[in-house]
Amino acid sequence: MHETVLIILACAAVTYLTRIGGHLVLSRFGEIHYRAKAALASVPTAVLTALVAPYVFTNGSSEALAILVAGLMALRASLMMSVAAGMLVLVALRALLI
Repeated sequence: MHETVLIILACAAVTYLTRIGGHLVLSRFGEIHYRAKAALASVPTAVLTALVAPYVFTNGSSEALAILVAGLMALRASLMMSVAAGMLVLVALRALLI
């Protein structure tokens, strides 16, 4: 238990320092070029796609359909609603198919 808490705190510290480091580096440049801003804005989407895509192609159709529903919901609804819809679809499909 003690080791787990230390690992979580270390991960939190590294994450915090990485974010602060990025802000400190970018703040020295003054105004950032609009293309750099657009590239930085697309990083979360690229990371999420890189995490989700292998899972979709290696697991069953229930997971793929749940991710599709969550993705479509994210286009129109809030993040909380899209996550809830994806989870509900996954639970329902697993209950029906297993």
